[in-house]
Amino acid sequence: MVDNSQGGERRPFRGGKPGGPRGQERRGGRPDANRGSGQFRDRRGPSDRDDRPEPQGPAIPADIEARDLAPEVRRELSTLSKNTADTIARHLVAAGALLDEDPEAALAHAQAARTRSGRIPAIREAVGIAAYRCGDWSQALAEFRAARRMGSKSTLLPLIADCERGVGRPEKAIELSKSPEAAELTGAAADELRIVVAGARADLGQLDQALAVLSSPAPDADGVGEMAARLAYAYADTLLALDRRDEALQWFLRAADADVEGVTDAEDRISELA
Repeated sequence: MVDNSQGGERRPFRGGKPGGPRGQERRGGRPDANRGSGQFRDRRGPSDRDDRPEPQGPAIPADIEARDLAPEVRRELSTLSKNTADTIARHLVAAGALLDEDPEAALAHAQAARTRSGRIPAIREAVGIAAYRCGDWSQALAEFRAARRMGSKSTLLPLIADCERGVGRPEKAIELSKSPEAAELTGAAADELRIVVAGARADLGQLDQALAVLSSPAPDADGVGEMAARLAYAYADTLLALDRRDEALQWFLRAADADVEGVTDAEDRISELA
């Protein structure tokens, strides 16, 4: 699906959840992005636009339609000419469709959208999400920061903090977790940041502190769903790093029970420990 709004957030397509790529999880989940600015309008005449060379980019499959983009994001594109907006929308839809199976191709589509208009937050977020899924932390970080400068209202802090981990700055990820913005996070966004910060602590060899982060509050032993599975997995992985093997096995079992969507490799970890 393309319109994956959760908790009121606007999401051009499904992204990659923080915490998984480097530390707490072998297989991660996913976050995303959106939001826009109406101040940048194309004031050139029709002949000016028609005479410009069409920017290059990957071919868009014929079955990809602009109307499949989240309506909130389509509205962000309303400052552009109809043809440009439709092309960008189709690139973003294609990026979303490819994100899981071929993130490099998804990134190429998102970049093609940015080539046509790089001044819309949702487009910059889309490039950031695809770059994040490709493990290009520097590009993802630059895109998320650009989106925020342009007025994005999406909850990007967990992604930005995880990118800081990716570029080798776990201390910066921890610093971000102490910001006023972090204190305002609730629900899944707050849990995302906890997983990232625990990973940053682990990166620094601070395993006891990592476990403390994940214990405040402790994962729900009876929870079900993606976030419950990922928190239990992160907790188990940290316990294992602390050589608390039996406890780790129990939490991997809980992660497997919670993981109805298959976002972790908890069952493989159980087989390794059994």
